[in-house]
Amino acid sequence: MSEDTSRRRSEFSRRGFLAAAGVASVTGLTGCARVFGSENRQVNIAGSSTVFPIAEAVASDYTQKNPTVNVSVSKTGSGGGFSNFFCPGMTDINNASRPIADAEREQCADNGVDPVEFVVGTDALTVVVNDEANWVDCMTVDELRQVWMSGGAKQWSDIRDEWPDEEFELFGPATVSGTFDYFRETIVGEEENHRNDYSATEKDRTIVRGVRGSQYAMGYFGFAYYSENPETVKAVAIDDGSGCVEPSLETAKEGTYRPLSRPLFTYVSKQSLADETVRDFVRFYLEKAATDLVSEVGYVPITDETLEENLNKLDAAVEDVQ
Repeated sequence: MSEDTSRRRSEFSRRGFLAAAGVASVTGLTGCARVFGSENRQVNIAGSSTVFPIAEAVASDYTQKNPTVNVSVSKTGSGGGFSNFFCPGMTDINNASRPIADAEREQCADNGVDPVEFVVGTDALTVVVNDEANWVDCMTVDELRQVWMSGGAKQWSDIRDEWPDEEFELFGPATVSGTFDYFRETIVGEEENHRNDYSATEKDRTIVRGVRGSQYAMGYFGFAYYSENPETVKAVAIDDGSGCVEPSLETAKEGTYRPLSRPLFTYVSKQSLADETVRDFVRFYLEKAATDLVSEVGYVPITDETLEENLNKLDAAVEDVQ
């Protein structure tokens, strides 16, 4: 780790990280060795709530095998993680449900942080409605755009005449979320803005509860959170012009669930790879991303080819900092 990075991290208190990041799940939060001077070894991860279930499962497996290592995993949203923690040099790893933006790369560069990108899975971003919404099973991309764009439809019958004359109750990710960014770009489009009159949160299970609680609700989030709740909310099939396709691991893997299949990422600070604990954890993370652990939490594992690409990239980055 560079002296500059160490200095920046030493300025970041444990209380500040937990309060600002809102740690949702932590394996072994007993101190941060490189940041706080504890004898224990530490890996700090922030970022995407969509990728969180993968990172949480990997961290749990890793700390069982390495009980002297503390791995903290927090949900801050992809953008919130980049801008508030990773690019300022306060975390080692940032999970992301969309690629890092140019402005974020610039912020990282200004702080001496060099992000290394790895693909860790594939998601079938899922639109859900209340389980009692028996009038809707499939929607076109344009219909979804009408629902979610600023100044768009107000009630279900604005989309199709035969649907109820009832207003939408909408739930979705906050603007710091990579899922928000991906949905805005893919569904709403560059010509329109995403509407802001909806219940926004970085807690995907809050979206589930909101949709479950209103017959006329709609929301969207990563497939893993739908796979936890298939009996309480209903997934909407998407028609991109080639017919209705339901979200699933199979359709995401095949590439037939369009346009909401997307790669999931983790970004590692190259400077952090100078630390043996971080690079050992990252290698473990990448290897686990090619296993059933990923499908068990609700995503498609990476292929052996992608794993090889990830490991080659990791080896090259490690060589640069040693």
